[in-house]
Amino acid sequence: MTITFTMTYENILSKSQNGITTITINRPSKLNALNKATIEELHKAFDQANKDQKSKVIIITGSGEKAFVAGADISEFANFDVTNGGKLAAKGQALLFDFVENLETPVIAAVNGFALGGGLELAMAAHFRVASDTAKMGLPKFH
Repeated sequence: MTITFTMTYENILSKSQNGITTITINRPSKLNALNKATIEELHKAFDQANKDQKSKVIIITGSGEKAFVAGADISEFANFDVTNGGKLAAKGQALLFDFVENLETPVIAAVNGFALGGGLELAMAAHFRVASDTAKMGLPKFH
């Protein structure tokens, strides 16, 4: 028996079928970059999947072929000062990366295309990572 459960979000797709929950970041025009709304939606989707007793594994991936997640959506915080930028980063860290890392349900990052900055952090927060031949991963270099 196939049971499918789909939740509606603005920036992600979440589908549960046969014990597998697949969460897809769906902002291909922005290379699936993480903005505040997407981080909050991801938190909700991960939380729901983790609480669902039928969900045995969660797969996180990005839509399109170009990017898993190309990092943070810089347009959202381009005008922030260091203090506000730090607060936003800390909130994202707790709400998404730390949350995913500590989930009881195993999380697999299916990395396709770019996984840069926050995208690589999200992949690293997952319990397992699988990368396509086109995956390119990296963190910014700070001086």
